[in-house]
Amino acid sequence: MDAQGRFDALYRAHNEAILRYACRRTDQDTARDVAAETFLIAWRRLADVPAGPGQAEPWLYGVARRVLANAERSRRRTQRVTVRLWQQGQDAEVPDPAAGIAERARLAQALQRLAEPDREALRLVGWEELDVAGAALAMGCSRSAMAVRLHRARRRLERVLRSTEADGQRPAAVRPKQMIQQETR
Repeated sequence: MDAQGRFDALYRAHNEAILRYACRRTDQDTARDVAAETFLIAWRRLADVPAGPGQAEPWLYGVARRVLANAERSRRRTQRVTVRLWQQGQDAEVPDPAAGIAERARLAQALQRLAEPDREALRLVGWEELDVAGAALAMGCSRSAMAVRLHRARRRLERVLRSTEADGQRPAAVRPKQMIQQETR
């Protein structure tokens, strides 16, 4: 008998028994998956399936037992992750969306008060996420010149933001560099 014929005979003879075995240990959907996985393994390892009378079914039960154990481990891992995520969600403080919008508007106004080279330096690093060397290349200057420009632009932005705080606007909740990065997200 060829491999396909042997597998077909094995499946017809033992599928119901393996499905009942799995159904007694888990829910019906998982049991069907376990039976399918068991016979997939049997197909892949057909040479390992004992050919003697009464030996194939116990071998299949052993495979199904291991498949069930893997499914249970996976279910427990998923449950632990779900609980952990739920707990983190309970502990997390939900940010006020209006505060974020107001903060972005405040930052946009502060950026507009800066000179264009300062705005461009801050945007290249904050929005485009370039490093100093990449920003220098984009701005057409040396790395050290860009580092100085960026440092000065950040200081100017901080001064402008502090002056808006003094004008009675809401104080910054995050540092200017972080605010620049958040504005486009």
